[in-house]
Amino acid sequence: MSLNPWLLTIFIVVIISMLLIDLGLVNKKAHQITNKEALRWTLIWVGLSMGFSALIWLQMGFGKFAEYQSAYWIEEALSIDNMFVFILVFKFFKLEGKLQHRVLFFGIIGALIFRGIFIFSGIGLIKLTYLPPFEIFGYQFNLDQEMHSVAGQFYRPNVILTLFGAFLVYAGLKSLSSSANEEQKDFNKSMGARMLRKIFPVTNDYYNDQFFIRKGNKRFATQLFLVLIVIETTDLIFAIDSIPAIFAIAPDDPMILYTSNIFAVLGLRSMYFLLANSIHLFDKLKYGLAFVLSFIGLKMLIAPFYHVSASVSLAIVIGALSLSIFASLLSRDKT
Repeated sequence: MSLNPWLLTIFIVVIISMLLIDLGLVNKKAHQITNKEALRWTLIWVGLSMGFSALIWLQMGFGKFAEYQSAYWIEEALSIDNMFVFILVFKFFKLEGKLQHRVLFFGIIGALIFRGIFIFSGIGLIKLTYLPPFEIFGYQFNLDQEMHSVAGQFYRPNVILTLFGAFLVYAGLKSLSSSANEEQKDFNKSMGARMLRKIFPVTNDYYNDQFFIRKGNKRFATQLFLVLIVIETTDLIFAIDSIPAIFAIAPDDPMILYTSNIFAVLGLRSMYFLLANSIHLFDKLKYGLAFVLSFIGLKMLIAPFYHVSASVSLAIVIGALSLSIFASLLSRDKT
């Protein structure tokens, strides 16, 4: 585990400062996000992330830099599925563009909290679920680190990582047919919407950018807050795919996993507005995402016997996504 206090301090200062600038200055009033503004903020977040990864390289070496880059681009790639569903949610609830930013901003705040809980608790759980030392056909499993370095073999089966790997292979195959079902979904009946209605009565209308209003002596959640809860619970569901995927990169390093994940998620909000009107152009991308999920799952399954380095994983992930994007653009040119 590598918790570099200097890097951690920089990360916290940058994230808090950027969120305060976003909420307090740039987007104090709800407004329609233009493509130019979305592109500018996307480049800012990607630039901040790449700058932070350069600091990781300088402070911790190329290996940790490759782990960060792999985890970042995996999360960024899998977040494209989130964007597709977010578009469907906003369309279903007829939420106008100038209020979408407010929902996504507070949705990101929730992601900061819940992703941290998932990552840190997941790492703790992984540490508890390595199998005790045993031997099969002359191969010794789960020796301590000193014996590993002498023998040169890293046979370390882990119950949680194995389950995650199997789940990701299944999720990758299943994702090939999931988008068509989402388009027909009634988000008013989603888990988040049903949970909210059990706690608060919900209005049928929007009240500017307010999440709650009071009618007489009764407090109501507005339609805007309902959309926020649906977006937040949707993100939690998607985290079930993306969080296990990044555990394949650095299962014992919370700083690498959390910082890369949060930079990717924060960049997602700006990228949403940039791609909302053009995501239909990348119809082959789902095949690349399915491959990435299945590859990461397979990597986790074979990890006790064969180690795929973070740099190789990064090259495969970027290659698969690039090929699927190229195939999407090529197929549109032929139509």
